[in-house]
Amino acid sequence: MAQIPSVESSVEKIVDIMHSVAQSYVPRSAFIGIVKKPPPNFVIKANNIELTPENAYISKRLLVGYGRAARGHLVSATQNKSGGSGDSAYESHNHDIDNDYTESFIYTDTLKVGDWVSILPCEGAEGQLYIINEEVVKLE
Repeated sequence: MAQIPSVESSVEKIVDIMHSVAQSYVPRSAFIGIVKKPPPNFVIKANNIELTPENAYISKRLLVGYGRAARGHLVSATQNKSGGSGDSAYESHNHDIDNDYTESFIYTDTLKVGDWVSILPCEGAEGQLYIINEEVVKLE
């Protein structure tokens, strides 16, 4: 006759079953969420869960005050333009542009309620962690 399993053994099996069912619902690839509350204390709803700063990272590009610096070289010309009193010095002419530049950009906007974002799950993280990666749009 088969022996009745102990309570500890039965509970362990139940917990294992519950864990495997829960794991089958954890997203394994990128998915889309909608912003319910903007950063810094964001709430993003996705797949019947709410992502918050406690369980998600967010790209710094999506935050107010994010800065970038750019540099390059611009080669162009102004459009032809005339002016003045009609003297030959004011005939239609343009100016060549051949300059190095450096520029700093500080972003002053962030996600808004209703914006859609791409979300990536973090595999192997303790608990469930996600990365809010980018604002996305659906072209009609």
